[in-house]
Amino acid sequence: MVEKRPDQGGNVKQKHQERKISEEKSVSRRTFLTRVGTLTAAGVVADTVGLGSMTGETNVAEAAAIGPDTPKKRREQAFKIRRDAAKFQRDFPLPDHPDNGDEAFFANKIGSYSKALPHNDLGHVDLPAYSALISALTSGDPNAFEAIPQGGSVKQADPQAAFAFSLEGPDSHHLTMIPPPTFSSQEEAGEMAELYWQALTRDVPFVEYDTDLSTRGAAVDLSKFSIFRGPKLGGVVTTGTLFRGNTPGDLTGPYISQFLWKDIPYGTQTIVQRYCVPVEGNDFMTSYAEWLSIQKGFPPTASITFDSTPRYVSTGRDLAEYLHRDCTYQAFLNTALILLGFGGAALDDANPYKTAAKQGGFITFGGPHILDLVTRVANEALKAAWYQKWLVHRRLRPEAFGGHVHNHKVGAANYPIHPEILNSPVLNAVFSKYGTYLLPTAYPEGCPTHPAYPAGHATIAGACSTVLKAFFKEALAVPNPVVANADGTALDGYSGPVLTIGGELNKLATNSSLGRDTAGVHWRSDGIEGLKLGEAVAIGILTDFRATYNEFFGGFSLTKFDGTTITV
Repeated sequence: MVEKRPDQGGNVKQKHQERKISEEKSVSRRTFLTRVGTLTAAGVVADTVGLGSMTGETNVAEAAAIGPDTPKKRREQAFKIRRDAAKFQRDFPLPDHPDNGDEAFFANKIGSYSKALPHNDLGHVDLPAYSALISALTSGDPNAFEAIPQGGSVKQADPQAAFAFSLEGPDSHHLTMIPPPTFSSQEEAGEMAELYWQALTRDVPFVEYDTDLSTRGAAVDLSKFSIFRGPKLGGVVTTGTLFRGNTPGDLTGPYISQFLWKDIPYGTQTIVQRYCVPVEGNDFMTSYAEWLSIQKGFPPTASITFDSTPRYVSTGRDLAEYLHRDCTYQAFLNTALILLGFGGAALDDANPYKTAAKQGGFITFGGPHILDLVTRVANEALKAAWYQKWLVHRRLRPEAFGGHVHNHKVGAANYPIHPEILNSPVLNAVFSKYGTYLLPTAYPEGCPTHPAYPAGHATIAGACSTVLKAFFKEALAVPNPVVANADGTALDGYSGPVLTIGGELNKLATNSSLGRDTAGVHWRSDGIEGLKLGEAVAIGILTDFRATYNEFFGGFSLTKFDGTTITV
């Protein structure tokens, strides 16, 4: 005889009735929530205070509203603004999305990103695993991404973000980029040589670039490459142009932007920009076994050793670590706070409240407006970058290229690497110091697990700095400029050419992008072209917002990274 549970037998009918009542209540609740979800904001408020709009009664709050528009007219205007913004973005011509051809050219995929997938002992990706990655990216099926084989335990970094839509500014798929340099090109050779030199000079203080033998040697060597896109003076790389960007302001004054040194007014606090930095010589992935393990997707076994003294950013290693730990828009939020601390004179002359006698900006054209937009554009920039990274280019990371250089140099494999990098003295210097030809990285884990082109930091930097240039007076001199001393323990007064807000914003954007090159995780073109992509994202968002203001406003004026001025 089977013993009945208390809810069986005579209680079955009662339980069934209770379950039916519960389900009816659940359906009734879902129906109500569906209705509420379709109501206007005003209707939701009315329902909350007494369900007036649902019963047909007049709501006192609605009746008391004043302004130039009726609620119905306002609703239609809001719809029109959103519709017109969407149509404006939709009607741009669809761009082409060319890649550099490396993925199709190399059957073994040595020119493509493949980190954390299974690899053989030469660092070549397992082709079925790579095919699974491509299949998932082609289909967009979330289940397919979970079926991609792993080499170790490290996960891929959000490839499905490549499919995310944006409701402000251009859709990520509606922006394009030029292809990056090819695996075998002269330009790739020049970029790789720069990365090796950046690794060898990480601990050289920026203020000693003119006198240090290694930075002087780097400038001489990079000047010899047939194609090197870094800035030059008189046709050659100098210690004054070394590792810098090409935007207006990049070559003026110290290497580091004022906005990475100046104190940050943060509410009732003041944040002094001294940071925890690694000790000198703290490099990683210099042994082949360590390099291969990390390419396969295993976590690093080493960790960074930090200096006990917080310091201002004064070396490439300091900058690389800042960009290792920062949140996405950190430097630009800090910069917005610094600029707001300069007072109203720093605001762009187009700001309608600079000439208003009886009003001040706040939600529009004031601090909250600026702080919102400078952070808002960051994630939209990342969406644009992730589309290019995963669905178009899939460019290999420099650390992977360094593995191919090593295997070629030691005779383990033969690759079509351009001889200009193979014959550069920088490789002898690296081998002499580390015993391999691998690219030493500043991070134990090496690069993140997403493709190289464009750089995410650069795309964010391009977007956020563009917003700041739109709101602040670019030509205004930065007050009381400073420069970090050699060991980063103090800031000294700077004397030299005038440092403007616009120039230092450009420099900050370059520091944020090329500083990741100093870590060994990105190429120069990842950063330079990423800045342009982020700029396009921000201009599109500013364009959408331009139609939302009530004030008399002539538009956002700013200087692009290529030096041209525009009004949005």
